[in-house]
Amino acid sequence: MDNTQRLIELFKEFPGIGPRQAKRFVYFLLNRNPAYANDLAGLIKEVRSTVHSCDTCFRFFPNTTTGTCPTCRDKNRDEKLLMIVSHDVDFENIEKTHFYNGYYFILGGTVPILEKTPEKRIRQKELLENIDKKIKEGLKEIIIALSYNPEGENTLSYLEEILRPLTEKNNIKISTLGRGLSTGTELEYSDSDTIKNALKNRQ
Repeated sequence: MDNTQRLIELFKEFPGIGPRQAKRFVYFLLNRNPAYANDLAGLIKEVRSTVHSCDTCFRFFPNTTTGTCPTCRDKNRDEKLLMIVSHDVDFENIEKTHFYNGYYFILGGTVPILEKTPEKRIRQKELLENIDKKIKEGLKEIIIALSYNPEGENTLSYLEEILRPLTEKNNIKISTLGRGLSTGTELEYSDSDTIKNALKNRQ
């Protein structure tokens, strides 16, 4: 396999990118001047070395002095609320609404239907540890904010199952996004008003 094909294979690993698009990316780079490719390669290395995962919510953020992101360090947020989302882009989309003021946890993925080892597809251990800590800080409600598609629904069912012992013991409410998101909707692509309505009508 030559280097061109190897690069195509790497691009194919990007979410939603098939062989044809991956090949277009490679030929786009080949047709640009060398400085463009050098800038791109350098920026990728720089981002990898300066952006890290928060040790509390696990979202990525530019880290220079601490392992905890600004959101988790913000004492003005409502410590009674914790929202669980799949990916960083979901966090960013919800923050844009300026409607939710609690804390977050990023699962890092979802649980596919018929998955035999669901605990390996999400940050299950870290989530349980996070909730256990937040219970001591006054947690009262966990909002599970996932996409309204089969994989999101399966993840929701799994989370409700593993969280039930903790929530029932500590009288914590589990809620989900309500009307506003239609079936099949990806949270990543929902606009701010839709997310705001879904939060208002959470169940």
